[in-house]
Amino acid sequence: MYNTSLRIVKHEAEAEDIMQESFLNAFTKLDSWQGTSTFGAWLKKIVVNKSINTYNKSLKYQEVSYTDQLKYAEDDGIGIDREAEEQNPKVRKLLKAMDELKENYRIALTLHLIEGYDHEDICEILNISYANCRTTISRAKESLRKKMEAL
Repeated sequence: MYNTSLRIVKHEAEAEDIMQESFLNAFTKLDSWQGTSTFGAWLKKIVVNKSINTYNKSLKYQEVSYTDQLKYAEDDGIGIDREAEEQNPKVRKLLKAMDELKENYRIALTLHLIEGYDHEDICEILNISYANCRTTISRAKESLRKKMEAL
């Protein structure tokens, strides 16, 4: 769940906040879970929606940079997967190319290829039509191919 949020918002502290808020939301609204999907899928949908909303809100405001004193502190296990992934040069190249994609392409590809959502779920999450979803993912893949060739 953390990595899902991190891939969307691109900020570790924000992803941690989203995780906490998502778990609290899920706990307080547990009675609204209908059981039509697994609990994990329901929770992941909450995390993805909250991440997308947070990311869209952050685009409206100018970010103020700060020095993160804890950045170089001893790792407590958070974010290890991303760090391990980035050790591989091919993965680093792919992540760099994905970061350079248009935001709607990056989010759609992240949901489809990395998180494993099908087109119907992505349509519901992003509130777009099925045809638009397929077109967006197809164009995103083509754009990613071109960026990978350029790197």
